[in-house]
Amino acid sequence: MLTTHHLPHLHHHRGSTAVEFHTVTNPSTLIVEINSQVALFRDMLIHVGQARDCPELREKIRKLRRTCVEACKHTGQIIIPQVKSAVSEGVLTDNPHLVLLFYLAQRFLHELIKSYRLIQVVPMDMSGYYENRAGPSNLGNVISQILLCKQITPDFNQEELCSITKDSQEIAVLLAEMQEYMPQHDTYLERSAALDSAKSSHNFIYKNMSLLCCMSRPKYL
Repeated sequence: MLTTHHLPHLHHHRGSTAVEFHTVTNPSTLIVEINSQVALFRDMLIHVGQARDCPELREKIRKLRRTCVEACKHTGQIIIPQVKSAVSEGVLTDNPHLVLLFYLAQRFLHELIKSYRLIQVVPMDMSGYYENRAGPSNLGNVISQILLCKQITPDFNQEELCSITKDSQEIAVLLAEMQEYMPQHDTYLERSAALDSAKSSHNFIYKNMSLLCCMSRPKYL
């Protein structure tokens, strides 16, 4: 089981929120945590459709996915301005944090695409799970029930597909922004293949996930 070594305060609340990341500014600490989270996210997806699959697992996957997205965005907001500043001053230096974040975000993007397809193929009935507890964000449903005077049951799987689409697009935008500042010299010969793969991933998302019509903002964010 993967654990968080550098952010103990996140270990007990992993995936609950992304607020904790906003207090961390050390790129190395953030990169290590993202590496652990992406690996854990992949590990959780392995159990989808298996004996350990259950509503609780799906909820953990959802929360961890949202935390990973926010961690990547937060880390990018710290690293990218530093790189831009160096480039504007004519300093052409390789930033290892940028390179690592690029590859981690790229891997996470692939896992997001996989999670999207897994939910399509192996949906989970979450109605009983949220029956006696508050959902992640059910205000929209409450308002709709008042206006329409009828009970509305959220479609967890549909909402997840919408949410994953949004998260995938945000990570794709982050990758595109980082791509401009990736090193050019021979030490990073794998860069070309990585960028081609990232470009393919972007096309896959916009081609396949654009078919999903989200009429309203996902309530399970």
